[in-house]
Amino acid sequence: MKFLSVCSTGLGSSFITQLNVEKALKQLGVQGVETDHSDLGSVSQGDADVIVVGRDIAEAASGLGDVIVLNSLIDMNEITQKVSAALERHGIAVPEKEQKQ
Repeated sequence: MKFLSVCSTGLGSSFITQLNVEKALKQLGVQGVETDHSDLGSVSQGDADVIVVGRDIAEAASGLGDVIVLNSLIDMNEITQKVSAALERHGIAVPEKEQKQ
């Protein structure tokens, strides 16, 4: 499975988002998930299982498949919750969530 963080230029905010997605995956106890970042113009549907974007480019990214739209690129609660939901949609077990149940 692959998460691809995307912003308009593929530099700053997409890289920060990638790092935060990796942090969320670690908090959730999930391993073996690939992450990367890119600019919106270079991404095509099928490049990743889940595309992660900020609200500013949500409409432009809407045709790219399973898209997570973040209200804040640094809110770890939001990122962790949305990453967890995406993992479940794709059939990936979330160990940290299972331990809390």
